[in-house]
Amino acid sequence: MGLIGDMKKEFLIIKERDPAIKSHWEVMLYPYFWALRSYRKAHKLYEKGHYFRARRISQKATRKTGIEIHPGAQIGRGLFIDHGTGVVIGETTIIGDNVTLYQGVTLGGTGKETGKRHPTLCDNVMVSAGAKLLGSFTVGENSKIGAGSVVLEEVPPNCTVVGVPGRIVKKNCVRIPRTDMDQGHLPDPVLDDIHTLQHENSALCNRVIELEGELRECRKKECRKCNQEDE
Repeated sequence: MGLIGDMKKEFLIIKERDPAIKSHWEVMLYPYFWALRSYRKAHKLYEKGHYFRARRISQKATRKTGIEIHPGAQIGRGLFIDHGTGVVIGETTIIGDNVTLYQGVTLGGTGKETGKRHPTLCDNVMVSAGAKLLGSFTVGENSKIGAGSVVLEEVPPNCTVVGVPGRIVKKNCVRIPRTDMDQGHLPDPVLDDIHTLQHENSALCNRVIELEGELRECRKKECRKCNQEDE
């Protein structure tokens, strides 16, 4: 497929997920458009065993776009990288169809593995800004990774992950649609725990006040009893 054909295809993808785009020509201003074009060339060379030439193309694209995609990665259809600066996709990463990545996302390894070292993202996964997915595990389809999360373990389908380390928050098994790009209303289990602790602390404080009141009443009764005995 030529440049015009790629532009039309990418325009439909961007239009669905980024309301900022207004014309087909704007596709050429998106760094990820050029990063993916370079990746496709490099990936073909990589599969043929021309590793140095493949890496040279990918590193040149990295310097120009700020998006580093290893030519060995396997990427499905409809990948959208919004903004893209700082995105890193490792060699053994597998990305399904209609996946969305935001700036600063790392699909990397832990540095202690051989073979399959990087994560697998199934269809319709969204990874928010600054999230780090490290290791060889699978993120199930329709799942969302919250901004700044660090994910080190398997994520089932239709889940949301937030926090450091990442915690899975299920949404009652309700499918998360591909068009749901809301990053601002994700669950926060840490904040929930803090609110629970605050509530329990308030309850304990109120109970202590009640016990102190009861203790004062007991002391008053004892004092009156002692006075009566003295008389």
